[in-house]
Amino acid sequence: MRVFISQPMVDKTDEEIGMERAIALAKLKKEYTEPIHIIDSFFKEAPHDAKPLWYLGESIKLLGDADAVYFCKGWEQYRGCTIEHECAVRYGKLCIYA
Repeated sequence: MRVFISQPMVDKTDEEIGMERAIALAKLKKEYTEPIHIIDSFFKEAPHDAKPLWYLGESIKLLGDADAVYFCKGWEQYRGCTIEHECAVRYGKLCIYA
Protein backbone atom coordinates (compact mmCIF):
# COMPACT_ATOMS: atom_id res chain seq x y z
CA MET A 1 0.00 0.00 0.00
CA ARG A 2 1.40 3.39 -1.02
CA VAL A 3 0.75 5.92 1.75
CA PHE A 4 1.04 9.69 1.63
CA ILE A 5 1.58 11.32 5.03
CA SER A 6 -0.11 14.66 5.56
CA GLN A 7 1.48 16.44 8.48
CA PRO A 8 1.92 19.96 9.79
CA MET A 9 5.52 21.05 9.19
CA VAL A 10 5.45 24.74 10.11
CA ASP A 11 7.93 25.60 12.88
CA LYS A 12 9.17 21.99 13.15
CA THR A 13 12.74 20.82 12.71
CA ASP A 14 13.67 18.20 10.14
CA GLU A 15 14.26 15.84 13.06
CA GLU A 16 10.77 16.42 14.50
CA ILE A 17 9.20 15.86 11.09
CA GLY A 18 11.20 12.66 10.59
CA MET A 19 10.23 11.33 14.01
CA GLU A 20 6.54 11.99 13.37
CA ARG A 21 6.80 10.15 10.04
CA ALA A 22 8.51 7.19 11.73
CA ILE A 23 5.71 7.01 14.30
CA ALA A 24 3.12 7.08 11.50
CA LEU A 25 4.89 4.24 9.68
CA ALA A 26 5.04 2.14 12.86
CA LYS A 27 1.29 2.63 13.44
CA LEU A 28 0.50 1.72 9.85
CA LYS A 29 2.61 -1.45 10.03
CA LYS A 30 0.74 -2.53 13.17
CA GLU A 31 -2.67 -1.98 11.59
CA TYR A 32 -2.12 -3.31 8.06
CA THR A 33 -0.62 -6.64 7.02
CA GLU A 34 0.30 -5.63 3.48
CA PRO A 35 3.66 -3.96 2.81
CA ILE A 36 3.61 -0.20 3.42
CA HIS A 37 5.50 2.19 1.14
CA ILE A 38 5.66 5.79 2.33
CA ILE A 39 5.57 8.31 -0.49
CA ASP A 40 8.36 10.78 0.23
CA SER A 41 6.63 14.16 0.45
CA PHE A 42 9.20 15.85 2.71
CA PHE A 43 10.98 18.20 0.32
CA LYS A 44 14.46 18.62 1.80
CA GLU A 45 15.86 20.00 -1.44
CA ALA A 46 13.14 22.44 -2.42
CA PRO A 47 14.04 25.57 -4.34
CA HIS A 48 15.47 28.24 -2.03
CA ASP A 49 12.66 30.68 -2.82
CA ALA A 50 9.82 28.11 -2.80
CA LYS A 51 6.54 29.50 -1.57
CA PRO A 52 3.87 27.55 0.36
CA LEU A 53 1.80 26.91 -2.77
CA TRP A 54 4.83 25.34 -4.47
CA TYR A 55 5.02 22.78 -1.66
CA LEU A 56 1.27 22.17 -1.79
CA GLY A 57 1.33 21.68 -5.57
CA GLU A 58 4.14 19.15 -5.31
CA SER A 59 2.31 17.36 -2.50
CA ILE A 60 -0.92 17.08 -4.48
CA LYS A 61 1.01 15.56 -7.39
CA LEU A 62 2.35 12.88 -5.06
CA LEU A 63 -1.05 12.40 -3.44
CA GLY A 64 -2.33 11.22 -6.81
CA ASP A 65 -0.15 8.09 -6.54
CA ALA A 66 -1.30 7.19 -3.02
CA ASP A 67 -3.61 4.35 -2.08
CA ALA A 68 -4.13 5.93 1.34
CA VAL A 69 -3.41 9.16 3.18
CA TYR A 70 -2.33 9.20 6.82
CA PHE A 71 -3.27 12.44 8.58
CA CYS A 72 -1.02 13.25 11.54
CA LYS A 73 -2.40 14.81 14.69
CA GLY A 74 -3.35 18.46 14.25
CA TRP A 75 -3.80 18.28 10.47
CA GLU A 76 -7.16 20.05 10.63
CA GLN A 77 -5.51 23.26 11.87
CA TYR A 78 -3.25 23.75 8.82
CA ARG A 79 -4.26 25.04 5.39
CA GLY A 80 -2.10 22.66 3.39
CA CYS A 81 -3.25 19.59 5.31
CA THR A 82 -6.92 20.55 5.00
CA ILE A 83 -6.53 21.00 1.24
CA GLU A 84 -4.78 17.60 1.02
CA HIS A 85 -7.68 16.14 3.01
CA GLU A 86 -10.24 17.66 0.67
CA CYS A 87 -8.40 16.21 -2.33
CA ALA A 88 -8.09 12.79 -0.68
CA VAL A 89 -11.80 12.66 0.15
CA ARG A 90 -12.99 13.93 -3.23
CA TYR A 91 -10.76 11.49 -5.11
CA GLY A 92 -11.69 8.48 -3.01
CA LYS A 93 -8.41 7.87 -1.18
CA LEU A 94 -8.49 5.82 2.00
CA CYS A 95 -8.08 8.34 4.85
CA ILE A 96 -6.35 7.20 8.03
CA TYR A 97 -6.23 9.45 11.07
CA ALA A 98 -3.65 9.51 13.87
